[in-house]
Amino acid sequence: MRKCFDAKKYLRIQKQKIMERIKMFDKLYIEFGGKLIDDQHAARTLPGYEPDLKIRLLQELKNEAEIILCINANAIEKSKIRADRMISYETEVLRLIEFLRSRGLLVSSVVITLFDGQKKAKDFAEKLKDYNVRTYFHTFTKGYPTDVDTIVSDEGYGANPYIETTRKLVIVSAPGPNSGKLATALSQLYHESKRGSKVGYAKFESFPVWNMPLKHPVNIAYEAATADLNDKNMIDYFHLEKYGETVVNYNRDLETFPVLKEILTRICGKSIYYSPTDMGVNMIGFCITDDEAAKEAAKAEIIRRYYRALTDVKRGIAEPIIPERIKLLMNELEISEKDRVVVKKAEEKRIAAGNLPSAAIQIGKKYIVGRKTGYLSPISSTMLNAIKHLTKIPDEVDLISPAVLEPILDIKNRTSNFRESYLKFGEVLVALSICSTTNPIVKKAVDNLDKLRGAELHATHLIPDDEMVVLSNLGINATSGTEVDIN
Repeated sequence: MRKCFDAKKYLRIQKQKIMERIKMFDKLYIEFGGKLIDDQHAARTLPGYEPDLKIRLLQELKNEAEIILCINANAIEKSKIRADRMISYETEVLRLIEFLRSRGLLVSSVVITLFDGQKKAKDFAEKLKDYNVRTYFHTFTKGYPTDVDTIVSDEGYGANPYIETTRKLVIVSAPGPNSGKLATALSQLYHESKRGSKVGYAKFESFPVWNMPLKHPVNIAYEAATADLNDKNMIDYFHLEKYGETVVNYNRDLETFPVLKEILTRICGKSIYYSPTDMGVNMIGFCITDDEAAKEAAKAEIIRRYYRALTDVKRGIAEPIIPERIKLLMNELEISEKDRVVVKKAEEKRIAAGNLPSAAIQIGKKYIVGRKTGYLSPISSTMLNAIKHLTKIPDEVDLISPAVLEPILDIKNRTSNFRESYLKFGEVLVALSICSTTNPIVKKAVDNLDKLRGAELHATHLIPDDEMVVLSNLGINATSGTEVDIN
């Protein structure tokens, strides 16, 4: 995909927009939606956007900003998993703390929301002591969502403890949706206001892009990404009525805006916002440099989302309605799962290999294929073939000798209750890294892994979770079929 986004411009004008909003208040709370780090959806949908841009933005603001992380006590109790990394929300919070601090950013507090005595939440709070971070418990807000008199009172937001903050800008973020960011921010506004502070609230969401057309593929890609939440993009009718300007928001923000505006008015004495779009500070739409390229990238992302939804259904972590919703979006754009050419190439390899599980990866205009072998998973063999191609190593040359692979597979099966007939890609990467210390050709091949970032890959069989995580970490856009490979 050709680039269509100006990251340098984005950092410049996004920082300027936030600074303008900060100047309006003594203290500003910004609810950060989406992923704070590893924003792969934005990177895939708008090539040129870099997954760490939000972190770089915060580093530009680090002297003014501190960060509060929210996690829902029920998510802790149910061991909720962040699907793209296959780690729990608790682990993601700890990872965020370590990562943000390593970038010089202040993580001041963690708020455990919707707390009702859950034991695992208490245990997690104990663990947070090792990270030298203050932990607060917030309960369900009495009166929410309709009884504003109770919500904005000492029985409502006032019942939660005040979170001590020291900076002018407070970022409220979370490991995933439904973590209580809004309630935490509004509770803080209530407490700050009672302390006599001129305090403000803003929202930072990358998608949908408010100043792009409602049916633009980039905005429809957001609907595909949130098909599990059944989010729907809509014209912001509050904004249209006030300003005569057509902009885009989504259903949940529009539905809750009247109550939110009333809450802000009660807390602050007045509300400066006439629409959900007014609350936003996102400038991403001003940094798209090639609209046609953005459309094509977004369409490709929607198709990938469709394949991933099918596999999530197969894994039992999604309802069948989710791929059906995405399919309707594809029909709206007149695109099809058949438009993903790498799928066809993988299926052709499967047939040629006698129905063995196979995969294909696109490198430029070339398609590299691989199949399950005596030692390697289809992903492992395909990825080895890909880096051999980039390193100009002949097909007949083994990057890793069977004499190396065989004992690794043997010890793996001796120490596992489940016998596998191949090595997965993460295991192969370890073997490659060891071989690279003595073999300069292997080292060059390993170094070429970076050149595969952004490549498209498809496997004919269900890719195991651990292999999918490795591919994601390498920035490879992977999809798979739903048939399970039986060893």
